Formats: sequence, structure tokens, C-alpha cells
Amino acid sequence: MKRSTLLLSALVLAVSAGSAMAATDDLDVRRLNSSLDQLSSDPSLGGYAQAEQARAREAINQMAQFKPKDKEHAHYRYIAERRVDIAKAMAQYQDAQNKSAQLDREHDAILLEASRLDAEMARRQLEQQRMQNQMIQEEAARLQQQGVEYSQALEQAKAEGEKARQVAAAQAKVANAAKKQAALAEAAARAMRDINSSDGGAPASTPATGTPKKSKKGGGN
Repeated sequence: MKRSTLLLSALVLAVSAGSAMAATDDLDVRRLNSSLDQLSSDPSLGGYAQAEQARAREAINQMAQFKPKDKEHAHYRYIAERRVDIAKAMAQYQDAQNKSAQLDREHDAILLEASRLDAEMARRQLEQQRMQNQMIQEEAARLQQQGVEYSQALEQAKAEGEKARQVAAAQAKVANAAKKQAALAEAAARAMRDINSSDGGAPASTPATGTPKKSKKGGGN
């Protein structure tokens, strides 16, 4: 009985030891598979580094073929861990590249939009400048036409002034001539009075002198 009990205990211990080693092996495989599954199911990174993920999965499967006590197991476990790390790093790198490319595209789009806005602003400025130049030209043409009209009005005013001056000069000549004629007439009248007063020694104011003058005027009528 004691011998049978000892044999049974030894068998239980052996089975327990084998189960412990199998559990250790399962833990390594599960740990690496879980890490790789998290990477492949990640919505941001799962689509990247597909080849590296396949190599890591292959290394885990190769590790699972050996027991933990085998030298090959430690070797393939190291390889599997490194390939899982490489798969994660490569997925992160490709994701960063994709985001960088997206940022570059957005940057280019922003630059393109900025260039379009600059071109639109430059076009508006040119249009505004063109309108201002047109207004300046129209104002210059208006001022030029106004200057021509002023010049014509000035020439007309000068001509009218010259005409008025000539008329005034002619009127002055006529007035001077009339004054001269009046002076001559007055001198002739004085001369006649002097002659009449000295003719026959009779005074100029006697009736005999006045009667012939009246008769002469009546004969003239």
C-alpha cells in the first residue's frame, strides 16, 4: 500500500510538472498572440505592417512547436517577441508617414487656397486700380474740356472786350469831333457877332440890326 501510494504521488507530481510547463508555454504564446491581436484589431494601426505582422505570427507558431525547456523555444520566443515589436514599430511608422502625407496634402491645399485668395485679391486690386485710372482719365478729360471751354470763353470775352474798346474809341472820336464842331460853330458865331457889331459902326443890339436878321430867317423859311 505504501509503495502504491508513493508511485501514485510521483505520477501526480510528474503530471503536475508537465502541466506547469505546458501552462508556461501557453502563457508565452498567449501573451505574444494577444499583443499581436491587439495590433491587428487597432483601428488606426491594424491596417499597416501586414508583412511584419505575418512574420511575427509565424515566429509565434514556430515557438509553440517547442517546449519551454527546449533551447529552440527560447530562441524562437526571442525572435517572436522582436518581430511583434517590429510589427508594432513598423505600423506606427507607416501610420506616421500616412499622417505626414495627409498633413502635406492639407498644407498644399492650404497653400493652393492661399494662392487662389492672393490671386483673387490681386485681381480685385487690379480691377479697383483700373477703375480708379478710368475715373482719373475721365476727370482729366472733363477738366481738359472745361479748360477748352474756359479758354474759348476767355477768347470770346477778349474779343468782346476788344470790340467794346473799339466802339468806345469810335464813340470817343465822334464825341471829340462833335466837341470840335461845337467849338468851331461857337467860334464862327462869335466871329459873325464881331463882324455884325463892327459893320456900319452900329451897335450889335440896335433894332436896325435885328430886323434884317429876322427877315433873313423868314426868307429862309
